[in-house]
Amino acid sequence: MASSNFIDYVKIFCRSGKGGDGSVHFRREKFVPKGGPDGGDGGRGGHIIVRADESIWTLLHLRYTKHMHADNGQNGAGHGSSGAQGEDMIIKVPMGTVVKDAETGKVLFEVTEHGEERILMTGGKGGLGNANFKSATNQAPQYAQPGQECKEGWVILELKVLADVGLVGFPNAGKSTLLSVISEATPKIADYPFTTMTPNLGVVAYRGEKSFVVADIPGIIEGASEGKGLGVRFLRHIERNAVLLFMVPSDADHIGKEYEILLNEVKQYNPELLDKNRVLAITKSDLVDEELEEMLMETLPKDVPHVFISSATQKGITTLKDVLWQAIGR
Repeated sequence: MASSNFIDYVKIFCRSGKGGDGSVHFRREKFVPKGGPDGGDGGRGGHIIVRADESIWTLLHLRYTKHMHADNGQNGAGHGSSGAQGEDMIIKVPMGTVVKDAETGKVLFEVTEHGEERILMTGGKGGLGNANFKSATNQAPQYAQPGQECKEGWVILELKVLADVGLVGFPNAGKSTLLSVISEATPKIADYPFTTMTPNLGVVAYRGEKSFVVADIPGIIEGASEGKGLGVRFLRHIERNAVLLFMVPSDADHIGKEYEILLNEVKQYNPELLDKNRVLAITKSDLVDEELEEMLMETLPKDVPHVFISSATQKGITTLKDVLWQAIGR
């Protein structure tokens, strides 16, 4: 997933279709000079519909499409002919997309399953033709109902990556390297901060035909919940993950404290994320011997399972997969 093609935030203007007007018409035939009203109804305006599509991974296709308009309904006609319904505008988005009101920031809805559809803006109802208003006291109504107006406004589409496991760690914690080792994903890997600028997904094969999805997300820094670094652009992507895998390198000054900083950033962003299952991986553990490993264990948090791993030597990788599978709960 190339960073230049991964777009997870767009703001677009949407307008549904106006309803068609009802018709004022009277039946006029050679031998029926005074036929009654037969004006047809107007057609409904088109809806703006958001549809989740599993074949789409980014909002890139909407980046330069700032206006989405549905068709208006057609006006009614004589002889009881109803106007055609306006064509709906379908906006295809990746699974995990959240739709917000751009003015208030209120979440309107979210789509998480393939094929799931939600109406963002309803089209205006078509107006009733004058045939609907005939009564015993008004045999020839000279009026019809106009179609309802459209709805319009700016909305924000935000993508939150759907994955079973989200990798949480400071830049250079070894997240991209781990993903490349346990899956077929090929994320960019280099020894400098923020190598990963956009989420990368990898499918991890597990004991036969089982599998789960891991998301390598841009590295967090202290203050990310306040918008520092990649800020909430990183944090919103872990909301969809069933399990959070915290990753701290073995050569960190204090593994336990580094974990607590990461955990605090997650908590500050959304306290509900602490309800997710968590696992701690101590990376680059090929740099420590068994004696040092036992010493480091004394500094680790007691309320989260931990695994010493090394992507370079494959140490602990199988154990990590077992722990993650159990945490996912399948």
